[in-house]
Amino acid sequence: MSIAVAPPTAQQPHTPGAADPSPTPDEARALHEEIRARAAARHAVILAHNYERPEVQDVADYVGDSLGLSQQAAATEADVIVFCGVHFMAETAAVLSPSKTVLLPDLRAGCSLADTITADQLRAWKADHPGATVVSYVNTTAEVKAESDYCCTSGNARKVIDAIPADREILFLPDMFLGLWLERATGRRMTLWPGECHVHAGIRPDDIEEIRLQHPDAPLLVHPECGCASQCMTMAADGRISDVQILSTEGMVNFARERGSKKLLVATETGIIHRLQKELPDTEFHAVSERAICRFMKMTTLESVRDALRLNQHVITVPPDVAERASLAIRRMVEIV
Repeated sequence: MSIAVAPPTAQQPHTPGAADPSPTPDEARALHEEIRARAAARHAVILAHNYERPEVQDVADYVGDSLGLSQQAAATEADVIVFCGVHFMAETAAVLSPSKTVLLPDLRAGCSLADTITADQLRAWKADHPGATVVSYVNTTAEVKAESDYCCTSGNARKVIDAIPADREILFLPDMFLGLWLERATGRRMTLWPGECHVHAGIRPDDIEEIRLQHPDAPLLVHPECGCASQCMTMAADGRISDVQILSTEGMVNFARERGSKKLLVATETGIIHRLQKELPDTEFHAVSERAICRFMKMTTLESVRDALRLNQHVITVPPDVAERASLAIRRMVEIV
């Protein structure tokens, strides 16, 4: 493994304002009814990521991870896609469904990880590694995807890496923690871009050890973007912790359904806890870090979803030349499951 040195021009994460408070139960019910009526009138589908606010998840037609949401966007027969997630997700939907109207309820919903690399930086990196295969995590802009050979999500990244001939150099971007975990999981050496998700990077081995002391027998579910994912594999191999699963958010939901444990520890953004508790009310879920909250994911509110449908805002488009070049990498991602 080698890690690229990010040039000093790398973008800085957005700094959104304070998130709006959650509505009361009565306000949420009224907004849900209005949103569903407006969605039906416009033949719209509402997609929500697992990290969205609980009340936004509850109004969605489909809640899932990046791969599942991309598959839904590609398959939908709706005229309008309301994407309750962040900007790169809406862009991906626009590439997959060019004949649909894709709406992002709040333009402030960016991504600190996607901001760590630009298309210009990727082109320069590729020039330093001629002939390398470029694998971009889905948390990237459409312009970056257009410069990539493959796209992947945390749910299918391992399969994507395994699909690339063993004699090819791989440039993996932008999440170095996901890349480090993939190296251990696949045995494949890669060159990694030094990006990180500020939320997942903040979940540290100390958090794991502390919650293990409180709940020593509960299975531990860790997202591979976490700064502690590779360390958890080492800690498990050394016998310091046990029953560790490195999983995407959808993998966490599937594991919880199949395992039937009374208690599970979850190391990812805390928004997933709502879906887990909703689907498995008899299971006790504990967030490894209560600090793991993505302010970008929490930007979308029920009011902004309603206004997206009412005012047709904010329409996300991708320039045709960029979309055409990005579509191959994105469709490879959707097809490799």
